[in-house]
Amino acid sequence: MAIFTQYPILGYLFIFLARIMDVTLQTTRMILMVRGERLKAACIGFFEVIIYVTALNIIFDNLNNLGNLLAYALGFSSGNYIGGVVEELLAIGVQMVQVITMKEPLGLAARLREIGYGVTVLEGQGHTGPQFILQVLVSRKEVPRLSKAVDDWDKGHFMIITDAKKYHGGIMPKSRRAMEKYAKKGK
Repeated sequence: MAIFTQYPILGYLFIFLARIMDVTLQTTRMILMVRGERLKAACIGFFEVIIYVTALNIIFDNLNNLGNLLAYALGFSSGNYIGGVVEELLAIGVQMVQVITMKEPLGLAARLREIGYGVTVLEGQGHTGPQFILQVLVSRKEVPRLSKAVDDWDKGHFMIITDAKKYHGGIMPKSRRAMEKYAKKGK
């Protein structure tokens, strides 16, 4: 690519941006793999490798160019950061939320069901005696909304959020619109 030899700053910029793109894709691909989305991960991997090899080709064409190496390293580190931000925005996956509240736990379970969440109530034994544990399976995108509903009920609650790799059945509408429809149906 002769243009990058003639205008090295364009080469640095291209390498930097290519590394941001391929590392961001790599982060997304790895998350999809962990979540069992192999076909989507494979498709992303195809484009990731094309971008990676293209950037690497420019580096290998001129190994003595320190600017290329710095652009490559900066693009890699920036790509890691941006990949994390993109992953948070995509919020891929499902999470199991466990809530323990001392403020009318069965009332909270009823309230969460009213707004469309499927809630399972378990009885456990805590340090201070019997406790109710509310379990709610939600998409990652719904976690902030669920957390707000629980916070509105009891700011002193205890909450554990874990990834759920696989699940089957239960009440977990795919969208907020479906949750609202389910909530209206239950009234």
